[in-house]
Amino acid sequence: MNTEIVSSTSTQPKSRFDHIKRTVYKERQLWLISIPMILWVLVFCYIPMYGIIIAFMNYIPGKPMFSSDWVGFLHFKTFFHSPDFWHVIRNTLAISGLGIVFGFTAPIILALLLNELRGRIFKRFVQTVSYLPHFISWVVVASILFATLGNEGFMNDILLRLGFIDKPISFLGEGKYFWGVLTTTNVWKDVGWATIIYLSAIAGVDSELYDAGKVDGLGRFGMVWHIILPSIRPTIVLLFILGIGGILNAGFEQQLLIGNSQTREYYEVIDTYAYKYGIQLGNYSYGAAIGFLKGIISLLLVLAANRISKKALDTSIL
Repeated sequence: MNTEIVSSTSTQPKSRFDHIKRTVYKERQLWLISIPMILWVLVFCYIPMYGIIIAFMNYIPGKPMFSSDWVGFLHFKTFFHSPDFWHVIRNTLAISGLGIVFGFTAPIILALLLNELRGRIFKRFVQTVSYLPHFISWVVVASILFATLGNEGFMNDILLRLGFIDKPISFLGEGKYFWGVLTTTNVWKDVGWATIIYLSAIAGVDSELYDAGKVDGLGRFGMVWHIILPSIRPTIVLLFILGIGGILNAGFEQQLLIGNSQTREYYEVIDTYAYKYGIQLGNYSYGAAIGFLKGIISLLLVLAANRISKKALDTSIL
């Protein structure tokens, strides 16, 4: 008995480093083909991060970085005391919140509906049509919106002809419509692309579970609720955690292309604010400070969401 215990423990890795080394050696082919991608990330994502130090300096373009005056947290304080701070944060959280509520649930619903289609040709056609908008440039999308929702656009023309309105509605010129228009457009543009992930997860559900469900008398809705959704829960949780981490990424191109001076109070988000007051005005340190603050908050949100998910659902990234 003692001999068996000794022999079983002696085969265990002596340290965590030993375990990592064995895992890397076992998966050496995957690591080998991943080298170009790892190098790309290092060169273009991690090495340039040293430049974030200008957030604590009064950097002047053309002047050596480390000869600039050190100002500490001055730019962060300037952002916090800016008169635009609260409405920028409000717009960012509101647009991102709407994106999570509708943009996160829509792909799941569409994937479940597509999974119920039995005609293979029609299913492929619907799936292709749904993810094609993902490849359309925001410049083209903005042109479509102006042609559709502009004062002389298709939508106002139809409503006027049917007698529902007496004068054109300025869908793109009034702030109260902006969040709805932007959220709808974001969902339309990205719902099909995000659906691919959920369809792949659904395809991996064990067919024996469906057979067991039929034996238990489950209908189609019961199959979805008791088999499909629990099976793809890890995928849903993973994407939700990543979505929480990107809650401060409320968009950039779409705001600049669709927004105007009348809707600025509703479209200005952190990214557009940093671009206008940091890049366009040449105040690179101020823009870097805003970006650095946004990155820190996003990281904390990911860690918090991951920890809560691990405790509540026993599912997490790490």
